[in-house]
Amino acid sequence: MTGLTPDLASRFARLTLGHLEQQWPYKLDHVMTGPEDVRTPIELHPIFHGSFDWHSCVHGWWQLMRLLRAFPDLPEAPEIRARADRLLTPEKAAGELAYLARPSSGGFERPYGWAWLLMLHAELCRHDAGWGATLEPLARAFADRFHGFLPRQTYPIRTGTHFNTAFALLLAREWALDHDPPLAALITRRALDWFAADEDCQAWEPGGDEFLSPVLCEALLMRRLLPGPAFELWFTGFLPRLAQGEPATLFAPAAVSDRTDGKIAHLDGLNLSRAWCWRSLADALPDPSLALDAAKRHLAASLPHLETDYMGSHWLATFALLAVAGTR
Repeated sequence: MTGLTPDLASRFARLTLGHLEQQWPYKLDHVMTGPEDVRTPIELHPIFHGSFDWHSCVHGWWQLMRLLRAFPDLPEAPEIRARADRLLTPEKAAGELAYLARPSSGGFERPYGWAWLLMLHAELCRHDAGWGATLEPLARAFADRFHGFLPRQTYPIRTGTHFNTAFALLLAREWALDHDPPLAALITRRALDWFAADEDCQAWEPGGDEFLSPVLCEALLMRRLLPGPAFELWFTGFLPRLAQGEPATLFAPAAVSDRTDGKIAHLDGLNLSRAWCWRSLADALPDPSLALDAAKRHLAASLPHLETDYMGSHWLATFALLAVAGTR
């Protein structure tokens, strides 16, 4: 499988630097309660006003910082650091925090954006530049939202889009293990409540606009939560015919018919996120080649298309980075 090389890292970095502060077009997740709320994205979001939408801007920043740590001497590294120094400031972070304090912002970016903001903060804390401290209040605000919401969420959301519960918990737990152990414990309890009894999964995917595999995200979450033998037992019951290549849909990359359509372009993200999941699950399977071969096919189907159209190029490099290098 393709690994993260300096050349590939530069490709990803150049792509993301090109849209990180591109203000238009922009898709708001914004509830207006009066005329005073009719404002431009950069007024509402002093940091995360590029990359078409808030969450793509957040995980674009995560991607750049992850690349900077892996390859601090990239040709793009000076620009990444300069932009971070200019935009990741206490004043701008306070503006983002003020947006969250609006009474109508309670469901803003739940749970996908919440989880990616925590991942960004976790990555910033691995750099000795003060950026992590700058975003600490924002991260704590989203952690508080998880603390408040997860006990009230009766049912998991299994669709393979921004609302997917398992994917958000995967990311949020990674942050919480280092920064909020009680949240990590809460995530474990709720995930086991929702997923521990699942068995004989039929894998009715992909849906027409999914960029996550509900099946593989759930499996990866449970792999992170359960010790080896317990996960093997759960996984065998969850996908009992995996050794026979069933469900077949999990092994076949999604076909993307129109990369200029933002929803259909999601399917490139599905291929990339499946590659990440398969790669991360491989060493837990009796035959790792089954997962590694599936990961390779999915990566090959979409890695060449990151720059085809802005509907994909404003976010796909993040998922390509997950596919080739994981979260750490």
